[in-house]
Amino acid sequence: MKAPSFAYVKPRSLPEVLEALAQHGDAAKLLAGGQSLVATLNMRLSAPEILVDLTGIESLKGITTQDNKIRIGALTTHRAIEHSAEIKKHLPLLAQAAPHIAHVAIRNAGTFGGSLALADPAAEWPACCLALDAEIVIAGKKGERRVKAREFYRGLYETALKKGEVLVAVEIPIPAAGTKSVFLELARRQGDYALAGVAALAKHSGGKLSDVRLAFLGAGPTAILAKKAMAAAEGKKPDAATVQAVQKQLGEELSPTDSVDTSAAAKMHLARVLCGRALAALAQE
Repeated sequence: MKAPSFAYVKPRSLPEVLEALAQHGDAAKLLAGGQSLVATLNMRLSAPEILVDLTGIESLKGITTQDNKIRIGALTTHRAIEHSAEIKKHLPLLAQAAPHIAHVAIRNAGTFGGSLALADPAAEWPACCLALDAEIVIAGKKGERRVKAREFYRGLYETALKKGEVLVAVEIPIPAAGTKSVFLELARRQGDYALAGVAALAKHSGGKLSDVRLAFLGAGPTAILAKKAMAAAEGKKPDAATVQAVQKQLGEELSPTDSVDTSAAAKMHLARVLCGRALAALAQE
């Protein structure tokens, strides 16, 4: 199929973007990497009157370090994150997750901010941002505001973004020294959306886990920070009893649904298996 007819504008500054959104309202769609939007246009699942192309705004690109935080611009590509020395050094969880995103051609074009704003529950970046306690930077006509990742995701493809606002960056605190991270997911084929996945961080000292963070993808209408499961692992030895207790808690926190080829029960089982593997990996010296 072909995309429906639409107007097109490519602003050169963020104020111009915000003005375009204010002028056109719900009739406008933002274009970043286009890896999701172009497909929905061609299938006529989206029919905007105008596309507002963000790619000419240099201030929305790049990775910087300041005040013990990493700031990732919304237009930074998945591939740039995958190969960033700063990311590998300070936020290895993102470097571990990036190769799971689709295929290289898509990672070359798709953007960090675009993925977060779409809020697909099976995408990698939302879960990583939950695990890393990231802060989403949002711009609007009234100025900037910041929203914690744990408050950003409201429901299936629903976020805290308001009409006329743009996700401009993400700021992530650099984890404390000694923090280990692991990202695991299972998909039917490399590049497919995950059936289940987990982004995990913790310290392992004196044989016990601390500062445990467990965020799951593909396990509900949004990425899920499994607080009860985290509590079950906190301060404990990562032995079989602890793993079993953590896995049990997941039954109360995750809410996968049936899909065409995989049952909710199977997804729950996979999430529990991945959680056990993640805890084991975090406990390795």
